[in-house]
Order: sequence, then C-alpha cells, then structure tokens
Amino acid sequence: MIEHLKWTREPVQYTIAPGRIEITTQPHTDLWQRTYYHFRNDNAPLLQMETAEQYFSFVVKTDFSGSHHRFDQCGIVMYLNSENWLKASVEYENETFHHLGSVVTNHGYSDWATTAIPAEERVMWYRFSRREDDYCIECSRDGERFSQMRVCHMLEGVGTIRFGIYACSPEESSFTAVFTDLQLGECVWKAHDGQPADA
Repeated sequence: MIEHLKWTREPVQYTIAPGRIEITTQPHTDLWQRTYYHFRNDNAPLLQMETAEQYFSFVVKTDFSGSHHRFDQCGIVMYLNSENWLKASVEYENETFHHLGSVVTNHGYSDWATTAIPAEERVMWYRFSRREDDYCIECSRDGERFSQMRVCHMLEGVGTIRFGIYACSPEESSFTAVFTDLQLGECVWKAHDGQPADA
C-alpha cells in the first residue's frame, strides 16, 4: 500500500523503500489544538492515503528506538484538516517510562488519553479501523494480539478521509522513526453484538 501514500506535509528528510518508511523529525513539529495548553501547533509531517471505503483496518509497525527527548513521537494519524484529526503514538517521556496514547480532535479541540509504559519498549504496532464515521484504535507489542486504546466518533469523519503515519518532535529534538509491515484490509472491528441501538 506504500505506493498509495502521499505527503500531506512533506518532511525535510525521509526515505521510502519497499516495505519500509523512515521519517526524520524536525524540532518544534507537532499536532495539537487549544485544549489545556492553549497553544496550537499544526506542522507535523503526514504521509497518508485517501479513501471513501467505509469499512477497513490499517496496520503498521513503528520503531521509535531513536527517540530520546520529551514528546518525541511517531504513530498513526487520520488528518482531515487542522481542526479535525486523530493520532495514536508512543511519546518519549524520560528514561523510566513513556506515554502510550491517542489524541482525538473534533472542531478544533484536542483531548489526550494516555497510559505509562516501560521505557525499554521501543516498538509498537497499531491497528486503525473504520466503521462509517466511527473509529477504533488498537495497539500491540507483537503484531498478533491487539488491545483497544479507544473508540471514537469523528464529527467530520464521513465520506472520503485520509489516514496514514506521522512523526514529530514538539521540543528541541530530532529522531528517525521507522515504519514497516504496513497492511490494509478488511475491517476486523466487528459490529457491536450487545444491546440493541435505541429506536
């Protein structure tokens, strides 16, 4: 699927080869809108593909061994425009732990949901699934057993969307993020089989 990816914002330094993508971040690059910190930053490089498919799952393996400074990050992204997007990543925090988390931004306001993971974990898989305008983000240490990170609704996430990968360094830092094992296929996030929807 690499051949279908296009830069939404092209980084200064990167390599794209069969089965492998490397992005070297620039300092002070990030995705965030307003909430709590009050600032807005919208300049992270994004490599995405466009689709109108309503049901699919996208999987990628990320290696962030090169990260070394607070908030260095790489992961998956669905960037529609500056005020409507989501991302999931591991963010470097310190030599003891990192933050595994996700951000959903609807109409210009970001949230941030995280959990701490040991700093020695330097590889993470993500699976991003779509069911119409609802989305599921999962993560995995081995690419086989995935755990749900969050389910969300995107207010502008109908019709044609763009999704893919990103990397950035919000502070004075730079590192090279490595993406491999990209897969796009049938939606594995099945319809809810619990209580019926409200009439």
